[in-house]
Amino acid sequence: MIQLDFYGTLVAASLVLLLGRGLVTRVGVLRNFNIPEPVAGGLLVALVLLVLRALDIEVRFDTSLQAPLMLAFFATIGLSADFASLKKGGRVVGIFLLAVTGLLILQNAMGIGLATMLGLDPLMGLLTGSITLAGGHGTGAAWGTVFSEKYGLASASELAIASATFGLVLGGLIGGPVARLLIKRVEVPGCHAQEAPRLPKGFEQPNKERSITPFSFIETLALIAVSLLVGTLLNGLLHGTAFELPTFVCVLFVGVVLRNGLSAFGLYQVFEREVSVLGNVSLSLFLAIALMSLKLWDLAALALPIFIILAVQTLVMALFAVFVTFRVMGRNYDAAVLAAGHCGFGLGATPTAIANMQAVTQRYGPSQIAFLVVPMVGAFFIDIINVIVIKLYLALPFFAAL
Repeated sequence: MIQLDFYGTLVAASLVLLLGRGLVTRVGVLRNFNIPEPVAGGLLVALVLLVLRALDIEVRFDTSLQAPLMLAFFATIGLSADFASLKKGGRVVGIFLLAVTGLLILQNAMGIGLATMLGLDPLMGLLTGSITLAGGHGTGAAWGTVFSEKYGLASASELAIASATFGLVLGGLIGGPVARLLIKRVEVPGCHAQEAPRLPKGFEQPNKERSITPFSFIETLALIAVSLLVGTLLNGLLHGTAFELPTFVCVLFVGVVLRNGLSAFGLYQVFEREVSVLGNVSLSLFLAIALMSLKLWDLAALALPIFIILAVQTLVMALFAVFVTFRVMGRNYDAAVLAAGHCGFGLGATPTAIANMQAVTQRYGPSQIAFLVVPMVGAFFIDIINVIVIKLYLALPFFAAL
């Protein structure tokens, strides 16, 4: 076994990103279908590690940096959100939240229905529904423990982790192709007219240059650090209460308060372009570590019926994005980018959604509304709505008898 320490893992993650950039630049299929660079590089490395494991060579990474990077990314999301922008996008956020809720309900209905048809425990249908697909590894692991201890479902945690891994991979792969299909139907803003160049804002075009200074860098780094510290402390205070929230939601909330509080009192104006630089770095490294350390052999442990359910769920996600998300969000370029993002966190996680949208906007142009709506819904609302939907399903007489 080869064990990479903190520094070795950081070097590996950086090389994965460079590999992904090279692959997307040189391989037309990846570029044309808007596959995110961390996904391209990370999955290739994960596949190589799968082959090495078959040869009795296992490589393990130090993932201690993964959680701080994810939290730093969500801190920058919060620091990028001003109340004026949120007010403008309020109606759009509401519509998108309804679409997201509809998918959660559909995922669980499909999971339970397919599990019953295939002769499996219907609880397995829930685990291969919104619990692991929209919820990800954290939600899957939590509910897997509940299903094992309360309902006696054998290997529930293992099934949850494997299903969440499947969703993370597919969420990063189908978003780009879905957006490519939809963009053919719409007019991309600015593609037929000469527009004045504008400075890149937020997370839309991560490869654009941004002017920064050492001191402003330290200021922004301090804001992120404060968001991480206070958000973590807030999470600890809420732990075990009725208001308990995931740590990343607390960190994002603190970022929002910092951004708008400092601005309201005239104390400091957040440097958005620099926030986006640090956010993009955190996001890229987080995804690189997450994807290159995927244990793809866990997927091999899934029985054929589970693979069938997850494959159908992936198809349902793509069709929902095309025929529901795209249509209710306005059938325009922004709606296409939103559909790509929905694929990302509908099957995987919010960072995957951002990466999907970046792959699209980097090629076709910015979509400010998409980068306003998806982080808010994907970070703040989806976990809360998902818990409500899951508990409503478990309250059905069908499960009450178990």
